[in-house]
Amino acid sequence: MNAMTESAVKRFTESIETGFEKGIMDEASRQNAISKLAELEFPTTRVEAWKYTRVAKISKKDFSIQQLSINDTLPFKVNSLESHVIVFVNGFYQKELSSFSAEDGIVISPLSQTEEIKPNSVETTTDEVFSTLNTAYATDGIAVKIAAGKTLSKPLEVINIQTGESVISNTRNVIIAEGSSSAHIILGYYSKDAHQCFSNVISEITVGANAQLTIDKIQYENNENYTVASEQVKQDKDSTFSINTITLDGELVRNNLNIEVLGHNCETNLNGAYLTKGKQHIDNHTVVDHQVAHCESNELYKGVMDDDSTAVFNGKVFVRKDAQKINAFQSNGNVLLSGNATVNSKPELEIYADDVKCSHGSTTGQLDEEAVFYLRARGLSDKNARKLLVSAFIGDVLDKICTDEVRAHVDKMLLDRFGWEF
Repeated sequence: MNAMTESAVKRFTESIETGFEKGIMDEASRQNAISKLAELEFPTTRVEAWKYTRVAKISKKDFSIQQLSINDTLPFKVNSLESHVIVFVNGFYQKELSSFSAEDGIVISPLSQTEEIKPNSVETTTDEVFSTLNTAYATDGIAVKIAAGKTLSKPLEVINIQTGESVISNTRNVIIAEGSSSAHIILGYYSKDAHQCFSNVISEITVGANAQLTIDKIQYENNENYTVASEQVKQDKDSTFSINTITLDGELVRNNLNIEVLGHNCETNLNGAYLTKGKQHIDNHTVVDHQVAHCESNELYKGVMDDDSTAVFNGKVFVRKDAQKINAFQSNGNVLLSGNATVNSKPELEIYADDVKCSHGSTTGQLDEEAVFYLRARGLSDKNARKLLVSAFIGDVLDKICTDEVRAHVDKMLLDRFGWEF
């Protein structure tokens, strides 16, 4: 490591240490992470996984941990949805804004307030600087455990809000769905009066045998804020895991979604929609690792970029040597609304088995001007014709959201930010 990088990491952690009092990791794990940080570098574009994403805006800032509060969560809660609600502001639990009740065989709690569930129940990436920072400075997060054979009676909304100036939120989530259980969780990331803030999140997720877990992940922080979010997922046999990642705002957003498919007859569904304008940069990295036979994965990501915004999609599917009879499908589509908008798309398959059905594809282009002309000939304005085509393009991803109230919540944000009606 060169001296410049070492001083950058050291300076970055010094500003965080100033406001750090007590985290949720055990002290041994925390000290190990702090020691490891001395050996790590911030990723540069010379690192393949970060080739198109520069993190200098994050690494050169002085962030601090600030325990602030807000008055209410009404603008962020899914309207009309009966749900459990747990709220975190700047990575700290807000009891007065949360509302959840006990269910037989189900644990819902801040990690800071439970002994039953601890971070590192799922092995996480420890050789990457942002994950290691999270381990060293995580302040809180959700702990969810659905016992074998139990079903969460209503969705769980986890509302994460950032507020303040140059705040870093290191949030750690642990979600465990035991055998034959079922749950729907909504992970929402928002901001209120936040300026140049950084959200650094790790979610450790275990999906047991024959369990069904659906996650809707909504990212709507403002266009001054940064996010690095990682989901580490392990799937057991006969399970179904689905995640819908909807990214609508944020100056720089990096999503790492890593799924280990460890059991036979699993179904894995990854869907993503990212819509950008201004100078936003959105980067989605996914890995689906098929380690055993007779499984299926479906991946559909679509983006719409305007102005000077950029996007990255890098999806990789591994099919290991003994993982025969795998069906794996991966698709990424992008529409550029501006001549200055750009996208870098790299879907990948790495296959070591010979009895599989796998495909991947990527398309990038502008709106079909003939279709725009056709709609205008039937009475639509140019603006409304383009809105309709965008809606049709991105709609098949949004349709993967299985709850009407959540879909309406996303549609409202699209209308508020882009003026698009879906």
